[in-house]
Amino acid sequence: MDTKKESPKINSIKWGNIKTSDGSIYKDAKLFPGGSREWDWNETGTHHNPGIQPADVEELITKGAQAIVLSKGFYKRLGVCEETTDLFKEKGVTFYILETEKAVKKYNDIRKEIPAGALIHSTC
Repeated sequence: MDTKKESPKINSIKWGNIKTSDGSIYKDAKLFPGGSREWDWNETGTHHNPGIQPADVEELITKGAQAIVLSKGFYKRLGVCEETTDLFKEKGVTFYILETEKAVKKYNDIRKEIPAGALIHSTC
């Protein structure tokens, strides 16, 4: 785990489209120190309710994120499981749960200061 790698910046966000500084375009994105990838909800069986699960964020922690931003969507329809926030507390990871545009701003601000990760949902 190399925590010295910077997490990619989110260059733009609009409905259904996330563009990152590493040249990637996603509908939903996982960002972490050193890279990013598509956030495929099917990998963990994620749904709007109950929401983001521990399995969704474990990769970010493994890749060295010490602060993680979770977006709830533009209309805040994506939930976050209590087990997910419990995992952050257990691992000592700082976390933020915000509406998508606020989540992007927060992530872009903190990624320069601390190894950061994010799960960004670009719709609802």
